[in-house]
Amino acid sequence: MSLIEVVVFIVVLGLALAGVMILYSQATRASADPLVRKQTLAIASSLLEEIELRPFTYCDPDDAKVYTATGTGDCTSVEGIGPEPGETRDTFDNVNDYHGFSMADGNIKGADGQPVPSLAGYSVTVSVANAGGDFVGFAADAVLLITVTSTHAGTGTTVSLQGYRFRYAPNSP
Repeated sequence: MSLIEVVVFIVVLGLALAGVMILYSQATRASADPLVRKQTLAIASSLLEEIELRPFTYCDPDDAKVYTATGTGDCTSVEGIGPEPGETRDTFDNVNDYHGFSMADGNIKGADGQPVPSLAGYSVTVSVANAGGDFVGFAADAVLLITVTSTHAGTGTTVSLQGYRFRYAPNSP
């Protein structure tokens, strides 16, 4: 084996190794950090569960007729999509109240209302819409589609979860 063959072998091996390293670099840059992905999913999942556990009634749960109403015409105060004036997450009393709710970067709070400092860089938004027309046999206002979208600003990782809330017992929150 001559010196020229050894030099050519080292050059070819170096080019191949450089190509593999470039491919590896691009793959790791494009993949999301698993911890960030799991945390983004956990934020969206916990908020979706919190929302789905709220009542879904014709009347506002503060209405005296909430247990007897069989439609919105029976209510003194109808529960519409979106929060009533002055309501905050602490006072949301119906699934509908969460429409338009968001927590911005560095302001993610737990269900107890306390900020979680380790979640800086995350944000979450909520959308609630009538989805009854999508289900055969259900009135347009009998089903809600809840969409929770959580995002990590640093990596651009976004998770969007959807859930449905049915008004299965109109006279029971």
